[in-house]
Amino acid sequence: QVNLVESGGDLVQAGGSLRLSCVASGRTFSRNGMGWFRQAPGKERSFVASINWNSIRKNYGDSVRGRFTISRDNAENTVYLQMDNLKPEDTSVYYCAASSANSASLFARDYNVWGQGTQVTVSS
Repeated sequence: QVNLVESGGDLVQAGGSLRLSCVASGRTFSRNGMGWFRQAPGKERSFVASINWNSIRKNYGDSVRGRFTISRDNAENTVYLQMDNLKPEDTSVYYCAASSANSASLFARDYNVWGQGTQVTVSS
């Protein structure tokens, strides 16, 4: 069974930092693009960041560019999202996803394996 398990979500004050982790099990994702998406209550799931299989290409959503950094460790089958200078509007459930391709897609439709999500809450 293929699984993605996110961790690292927490309650943090505005201006603070968090590091999310996503560990894959069941098979290796070292040749797959990986992404982070988020969904706030009452809103649609939105793109946060993505990384291609060899970390050469990274994409970020407009609202997080310059504050968030995506990285991966293929030897550990893990993807990270470093979140700095957090804002209350970053409050969401954050989902890790694995793409069927090796590129860093911005689109949820290109991802076929999803984690259960981790809650990030930023207080003002």
